[in-house]
Amino acid sequence: MTEAILVLCTCPSEGVANLLASQMVAQRLAACVNVIPAMQSIYCWQQKVEQSEECQLLIKSRRELFEPLRLFLREHHSYEVPEILALPVLLAITLHEAAHAYVAKRYGDATAFMMGRMTLNPLKHIDPVGTILIPLLALFLGGFIFGWAKPVPVNFSNLRHPKRDMRYVAVAGPLAEGLEAARLTMRSLHADFIVRYLAVAGTAALSSVGGYQLEGPGAQLFDRIEGDHFTILGLPLDFQPTIEKLTGEKGVFSTRIAYVVKSRGQFLLQIADSDGQNAATALTSSEPIISPVWSPDGGRLAYVSFEKKKPVIYVHSLASGQRHIVANFKGSNSAPAWSPDGRKLAIVLSKDGNSQIYSVNADGSGLQRITQSSGIDTEPRYSADGSSIYFTSDRGGSPQVYQVGAGGGEARRVTFEGSYNVSPRPSPDGKSLAFISRRDGRFQLAVMDLASRQVQVLSDSNKDESPSFAPNSRMILIATEIGGRGVLSAVSSDGRIKQRLTVAAGDVREPAWGPYYQ
Repeated sequence: MTEAILVLCTCPSEGVANLLASQMVAQRLAACVNVIPAMQSIYCWQQKVEQSEECQLLIKSRRELFEPLRLFLREHHSYEVPEILALPVLLAITLHEAAHAYVAKRYGDATAFMMGRMTLNPLKHIDPVGTILIPLLALFLGGFIFGWAKPVPVNFSNLRHPKRDMRYVAVAGPLAEGLEAARLTMRSLHADFIVRYLAVAGTAALSSVGGYQLEGPGAQLFDRIEGDHFTILGLPLDFQPTIEKLTGEKGVFSTRIAYVVKSRGQFLLQIADSDGQNAATALTSSEPIISPVWSPDGGRLAYVSFEKKKPVIYVHSLASGQRHIVANFKGSNSAPAWSPDGRKLAIVLSKDGNSQIYSVNADGSGLQRITQSSGIDTEPRYSADGSSIYFTSDRGGSPQVYQVGAGGGEARRVTFEGSYNVSPRPSPDGKSLAFISRRDGRFQLAVMDLASRQVQVLSDSNKDESPSFAPNSRMILIATEIGGRGVLSAVSSDGRIKQRLTVAAGDVREPAWGPYYQ
């Protein structure tokens, strides 16, 4: 382990950043300073979301120099209270493996990204022997501490230029390891400023990805609020445990989403970070791909493909790229939905006439009919506990949401406000039900509190579709239409926070928010 630290500091302009960088290097407070220009900062100040263009300093120094470095920045920075963030990385091997994954994806192989290994969360890279047992033994024996992480999977055949690119992938780990940040040297978190921070930003800033991120990944806690800026207290790169401790809920900024893009006559099933960044293509087809849905373990996607000139349901392993057919019966095979235990899928088949709900094992066996009606039953979704299935049906004359036992039985109507309510999506915590409701000719996202049966319309757009809850139930991802083109938006479950996601050009549809990494 080295005693190096990586310190981040935001500056208002490139001129200020260059001046500070030169002075820090000249005074030997830093070995090297990288200036990242034209960075867009989004933050919450006085209960408002604001943004400005700033520069970011990446200051590479040593642990023992942090205090004089901090004092220098406080004295010479143009901000009254500069933002100073020391990034701790507990294991250099975390950066090592994450770098392999990033470079592999950059040059064409997204295998590690698909498996959730392109992350600075150390938990994703732990090898029980190399990361825990061997370092402990070395420590107890008084020798040099060493170890290794679980290697990230790389399929060199996917690289655009395998012979050349595999060298870049191989060298990425050692280079990143040399930039290892040291252990955190700042003060501990105290309840008084946590309370003050929550009073300013609200708890949504700590647990939601679709609202705003406060000067960095996830949410950061502030030591002191003065003037226009904050003194930032450094937190580990894995923010999830801290957020869970403070709010009682897991954060979702490290989860993934899936969606379908139509571009230039091609349909692309894409996997991306929860903010729409770092997209990778899992499947490309000249025929439509619809209804992707994540397995509970996050390792598989079920979807409908028209590549056989009819709708057929597939299950696709993201790690291996292998897939198999789950349903290819006469007529339509559509709308797959995973059971909470990942063993079954609820599907819609028209093989016996009208579209009806069936269940099937994940390998395609064990077909069982769930609904028996003269109408059209479609869009099934298991309840959070797996005991029932919500679905859309026109059995009462107009499309409404119904609920039936997971093994079948009598269905009961759930929605009564309005003449058109479709696409039910129960929240992972089992407290809410999202759906699309037609109001005054507009198709909008609505949420029902399942305890009180109260309904709230959350969006103000015209053509919302395909709602999908975040795994913490605090945000909902939807597809909507702006300027004739499909885009993705995220809305908080209380309707207070709205954000459009940035994805690749094209018509974007069928979003699905993935689960927490297993």
